[in-house]
Amino acid sequence: MVDEQDLLLKKLVDYRRELHEHPELSMKEYKTTDRIRRWLQEAGITILEFPLEIGVVAEIAGAQPGPTIALRADIDALPIQENTGLPFSSKNDGVMHACGHDFHTASMIGAAILLQKRKNEVKGNVRIIFQPAEEIAQGATFIEKAGVLDGVEAIFGMHNKPELPVGTIGVREGSLMASVDRFEIEVTGVGGHAGIPNNSIDPIVISSQIVTALQSIVSRNLSSFHNAVISVTRMTSGNTWNVIPEKAELEGTVRTFQKKAREAIPELMKRTAEGIAQSFGAKAEFRWYPYMPVLENTPEFKKVAAETAVELGYEVVEAEQSPAGEDFAHYLTKIPGFFVWMGVDGPKEWHHPAFTLDENALIVAANYFTQLAINVSHK
Repeated sequence: MVDEQDLLLKKLVDYRRELHEHPELSMKEYKTTDRIRRWLQEAGITILEFPLEIGVVAEIAGAQPGPTIALRADIDALPIQENTGLPFSSKNDGVMHACGHDFHTASMIGAAILLQKRKNEVKGNVRIIFQPAEEIAQGATFIEKAGVLDGVEAIFGMHNKPELPVGTIGVREGSLMASVDRFEIEVTGVGGHAGIPNNSIDPIVISSQIVTALQSIVSRNLSSFHNAVISVTRMTSGNTWNVIPEKAELEGTVRTFQKKAREAIPELMKRTAEGIAQSFGAKAEFRWYPYMPVLENTPEFKKVAAETAVELGYEVVEAEQSPAGEDFAHYLTKIPGFFVWMGVDGPKEWHHPAFTLDENALIVAANYFTQLAINVSHK
C-alpha cells in the first residue's frame, strides 16, 4: 500500500524541480505565480484575491472560530549561473534558485495541502503567503501594502539551512538574522600632479584613513555586548597612473543584531568620515540607505515552535544567528511571529552556483508548518 506521505513527497519534489528549472528574478515572478496558483487550485485550496500581479495568497478556513495566522514562503531566484549538473538545472540563463526559495515554495504548498485535509483541526484561518522579491528586500513591504496582513495576528516562516541535517529544526528567540544597510561616502579633495602631491589634497589617502577608522567604531564606540560588522566593499578613484584625482567613492554594508547599534552607527560613521576629511582640508559626503531591520523572533512562540518539532519526532537545536538579511524581518516589525532554520543537508552555502539540498526535507517542512499552524491556532 502506497503511503500518503510518500505520494505527497513525490508531488512536492515534482513542484520543486519544476520551479528550479524555471527560476525568475525578483518582481518578475509571473510564471512562478501562475504555477503556484494552478497547483493550489488543483488541490481545491481557496486563493484570496488581493491587488497582486505577482505572488499568491491562499487561505485555509478552519472548522472552528479563532485567529488568522499566516505562513510565508518566498518565491524569487538570483542572478547566478547554475553549476550543479542536476538534470533539472535552470533553463533560464544566468538565473538560479541558489537560495532554496523553490524548496520554501514547494514545502508551503505541501503545508497548504495537508491543512486543507486537516481543516477540522484548525481554529480560525491559516493564510499562506507566497511572497515575491525577498532577495531585493521589497517583497514583504509589497505584500503589506496590498493589505495581505490585515487581520493576521501572527506570522511564521523558515529558511533552509544547509549545515543542518534533514529532520533538524533550529529555533531561537530574539534576533536571528542581522539588519542590512548600505552606505556611500564621497570624498572630494583637490586633484593635481602625482609628482607634486603637496599642491593637491589626495582623496585616496583620505579614503584609506577613513576605511581604517571606520573599524574602530565597532571596537571603541559600541557596547562590547553588541554585534556589528562594517565592511567597505568598493573603493573607486582616479583613471590614470600619474594624476591625483579630485574624488574617491567608498561603498559598503553594515550588519548588526541590535536595534540600538543600528541606530547609532550611521551618525558615528558620518562623524568619522567628515572629521578625517576636514582634517586634510577635504570634504566627505556620507549617505546611508536603510535596507532591512533585524529579524527579531517573538519570544512567546519559541516554546510552541520547539514543542511542535518534538511532537513530530524532529530534532530541535538552538539556531545560530546569521549575519545575512531576510525581509521576513519586516513582517515582525508589524505583527508577532517566528522564523526557524530548516535542515536540508546541503553541500554548499546559500547563493553558491552549486547550491542544492536533500529533497526529503520537503515533507519535513510541510509536516512541521501544518502542525505548527494547528498548534498555534489552539493557543
